[in-house]
Amino acid sequence: MQRRDFFTRMLAGLAVSKLSPATAQTAPPAPFLERPQSGTPHKGKVLAAIQPHSDDVALLCAGTVAKLIREGYTGYMVRATNDDMGDDVGEPGTIGENVLRNEREVDEQTRVLGLKHHFSLNYNNHRMADISRNELISRFILLFRMLRVNTVFCYDPWAHDEENPDHYVLGQCVEAACWMAGRVHDYPEQLYAGLKTHAVSEKYYYARHPTITRVVDITATVETKIDANLCNVAKGPGGHHGSKLRAELAKQGKTLPLLGGDDRTADRNYIREFLLAGNRELGKRYGVEYAEAFHYIGPPHSRVEDYVKQHAVPAR
Repeated sequence: MQRRDFFTRMLAGLAVSKLSPATAQTAPPAPFLERPQSGTPHKGKVLAAIQPHSDDVALLCAGTVAKLIREGYTGYMVRATNDDMGDDVGEPGTIGENVLRNEREVDEQTRVLGLKHHFSLNYNNHRMADISRNELISRFILLFRMLRVNTVFCYDPWAHDEENPDHYVLGQCVEAACWMAGRVHDYPEQLYAGLKTHAVSEKYYYARHPTITRVVDITATVETKIDANLCNVAKGPGGHHGSKLRAELAKQGKTLPLLGGDDRTADRNYIREFLLAGNRELGKRYGVEYAEAFHYIGPPHSRVEDYVKQHAVPAR
C-alpha cells in the first residue's frame, strides 16, 4: 500500500467515526442469565472441569458444573499440576505430603460434584511456564477426542490481572486444543489409533476478574459448591475456619450465632457467609440468590444450518 493511500483510508475512517458517535459508544450487551432447567436436557453431552490447582473449580465454577451434571451431562475433572508447592493452610507439611493430600482432596471433589473420573497431568505447581505448550495442547487434544468433550470449564486465556503463570498457560493451551482437536491433520496418529476428530464447541471461562458474558444461577446447587470447597482442606477453603473461630470465641466466653452449635455447621456457614459473598452479591444483581460469572463462548452460529432448517423439503 502506498503512503498516500494509507493516510486517505485513515482519514476516511476518522470521518466515519465522527459521523456516527452513537455506534462507537454502543455498550456491550448485558450478560445472559442462565437458569436451571428441569429434567436432563443435556443427556449425552460431556464436560471437562479443568483446573491448574486443587481449589480452582471449587471456588470459581463448582455451582455451574454441578448444575450441568444435574441436567444430564457426564463430567470429568482435569487437574494440571500436582499442587506440590501449593499453600498448605490446614496443617503445613512437606512438598510430598502436599502432593498426596491434594490428590486425595481432588478425588473427593470429583465424587462430590458427581464427576466420573479425575485426570491428573502432574506438572509442578507454579512451573507451567517451563513446559512445552505443544505437549500440553496435545494431551488435551487426546482427552477431548477420547472423552468426546462438548463443554469445558477453565481459566480465561484472555483474563486481566492474572498473576499466576499456571492459570494463563493452562487457559491458552486449552483454548488452542479446543479447535485443534477437530482438525484431521493435528496429531493424526491419534486417529490411526481409533480416535476421531472432535472440536469442543462450548466454553465457560472463569477468572479472578472475568469479562462477564454469562451469569449462571447456582442457587439450587450452592450446597454442592460448599461441599466441594469443604474438600479443600490443604488449600484453605475447607481448613475448618468456622470451627476454629467457634473454638476461639468459646475460650473468650463468646459465641457467634452464624456458626451454629457444632463444628460441621460452623465450617459450612463460614464458607457460605464469607467465601461465597461474591456469589451472593452477583446473584442479587441478577435477581437470584447465588450466581457465578463467566466469559462464555458458545457453539459457532451457522447460517447454512439455519437456512437448511427453514427451507429443506422432503425429496420426491
